[in-house]
Amino acid sequence: MAAPRPKHKTRTVILLACILAAMLTLVGFSVPLYRLFCAATGYNGTTQRVADDAGAVSPRVVTVQFSTSIAPDLPWRFEPVKRSVQVHLGEEKLVYFSATNLSDTPIVGHATFNVTPAKVGLYFDKIQCFCFSDERLAPGKTVLMPVDFFVDPALDKDPNAKDVGTITLSYTFFRADKPDDIQNLSRFDPNAPPDPIRGARLFADRCSGCHTLDHAKIGPPLGTVFDRAAGSVAGYPYSAALKKAKLTWTVANLDHWLADPEALVPGNKMPIKVLEPNTRRDIVAYLEHLRADRTATASGSTADNR
Repeated sequence: MAAPRPKHKTRTVILLACILAAMLTLVGFSVPLYRLFCAATGYNGTTQRVADDAGAVSPRVVTVQFSTSIAPDLPWRFEPVKRSVQVHLGEEKLVYFSATNLSDTPIVGHATFNVTPAKVGLYFDKIQCFCFSDERLAPGKTVLMPVDFFVDPALDKDPNAKDVGTITLSYTFFRADKPDDIQNLSRFDPNAPPDPIRGARLFADRCSGCHTLDHAKIGPPLGTVFDRAAGSVAGYPYSAALKKAKLTWTVANLDHWLADPEALVPGNKMPIKVLEPNTRRDIVAYLEHLRADRTATASGSTADNR
């Protein structure tokens, strides 16, 4: 008859099994965890993704240059519209990249990116980019893809970055082997119809940090913004400039406001712009869709009460 196994040995075996399971789990998730770490810290030249440019503009100017490449099995042409731009630290900048599908079939690609010198990755902030999802491009089509970015003024306070005068943002497009979260690059076509569904996602990404639909947050509520007089939500501390603007929110006025609040109402407190026209178009379409839903609901209620 075999001697009973000591309890401490049993505990040791269980502990080792748990450690092994944890190690296997970490191996399975090491790549996404690494990508999350890079995105959160800017490690190894990975850029940051942010909701808006909230920093002050610095006198310091840097040159941002762009580099592009494609994987050998991807029949696309991919290049920046401009090879470089000059920006002040904290200045929001919108640039475009051109992509053409040279094949006769739709292809889903995915872009990876990095920044050099690597020490600048922490300070390079993307507001909008085609590199956050798998992108489908129709055969023979060419699109202009926007990248909206700024370089954090905190770069100027980093003694290790005092020598940085040029930053290189590099992209490589690969064929997506297992496409996920597929977006159609046709959304950047300026002639495409407004897309309120995309607008809802953009509102969540770009606006929800400051605005809700039904109550004041950092900014006033936007669910009923159309046909409302600017500066008229009770209890919200608007700037004097917006209160005196005598402006009613229409599709055109809201588009102008998002593009450049200071140009539409000088002296207002709105610090954020939405530079990319298609993004503005779809956000406005989403808010307009909410108005249409409310109108339909009100009409239905009136009919039911007759």
